[in-house]
Amino acid sequence: MATSLLRVAPPEELLRPLAVPERLLLGPGPSNVPRRIQAAGGRQLLGHMHPEVLQVMDEIKAGIQYAFQTQNRLTLAISGSGHCAMEAALFNLLEQGDTVLVAINGIWGQRAADIARRLGANVYELLKPPGKYFTPQDIEQGLVQHKPLVLFITHGESSTGVLQPLEGLGKLCHRHGCLLLVDAVASLGGAPIFMDQQEIDVLYSGSQKVLNAPPGSAPISFSERAREKLLRRKTKPPSFYLDMGWLANYWGCDGEPRRYHHTAPINSFFSLREGLAMLAELGLESSWERHQANCTQLCQGLLDMGLKLFVEEEKARLPTITTVRVPEGYNWKDITTFLMDNHGVEIAGGLGPTVGKVLRIGLMGCNSTSGNVDLVLRALQDALKHCHRSRL
Repeated sequence: MATSLLRVAPPEELLRPLAVPERLLLGPGPSNVPRRIQAAGGRQLLGHMHPEVLQVMDEIKAGIQYAFQTQNRLTLAISGSGHCAMEAALFNLLEQGDTVLVAINGIWGQRAADIARRLGANVYELLKPPGKYFTPQDIEQGLVQHKPLVLFITHGESSTGVLQPLEGLGKLCHRHGCLLLVDAVASLGGAPIFMDQQEIDVLYSGSQKVLNAPPGSAPISFSERAREKLLRRKTKPPSFYLDMGWLANYWGCDGEPRRYHHTAPINSFFSLREGLAMLAELGLESSWERHQANCTQLCQGLLDMGLKLFVEEEKARLPTITTVRVPEGYNWKDITTFLMDNHGVEIAGGLGPTVGKVLRIGLMGCNSTSGNVDLVLRALQDALKHCHRSRL
């Protein structure tokens, strides 16, 4: 026999069966995936241009239009996570030298500003402390001062737990010749949003939070105003993969025969379709009410334990992700580790400007139940009782 040319042996770990523990994911995402959505993702593959897959894509588009409350024809799912949708929105809206105003009260505004700078845009920042939100007066002052073509703002700021009021912002932007771009990754399905009525020009979300699908697909929609801005571009978007002209065609949004653009994550689309179907069956208003009720129960339980909520104003609390200040004398990591090791429950520490300051508890989609609220409160009480070694 010829001497083998292989110099790297098969990894021993890959010769063992895959082991994945069962955990209750009550952090800021991803959420647990219900059996129905798991089953959809486990279906046999079809080709990305098969008519059955194109039909599923059409159904996803209709589901996104319902979830966003929009009739925009340029509505689809990006093949990537919520971060990918953020890049798709900015890559397609902005050209070098365009002016963008970014409302920053947490990590997502920081990241949008970073992406916009990489595109060569003129970036101006509107700042609020973490835990606070922007008023129409704050926004108008920034619009008057900087005259941007685009305003970026986060509806559900998952790093701080803030729910940003959107009412009137679209009208305000349009009065000043500006497009409104909204990040709703952490809020979609958990808090009211009305894309058309609120005159939002670009809205995007993610699959892995309230929709309870695996991460990897991201709903996005462009208004007619935004679509016209895309058509007026002097240069092509810097990313071929995220070029909305190509994606609009692949998703059947431009009235032309569909052409191959990329090999889509077919099974992720099956899962997203079922996540949107479950939201449609429950109904948006019922979903909003359920998330609000369970958030209220959680907040009251945390206060009853003597803990302090990070977002002081009740109306500004994101119903899907609650931020609570790390109790004095405790190390946040000890608390999250205790919950994982002793209760099989994930909650998270802070992110970006809230690192070391807060614990983040997520109640999203199928995980938003009164029973899970009771469970996580009991687990937290247990952790605070047993993590004394972390006291300073």
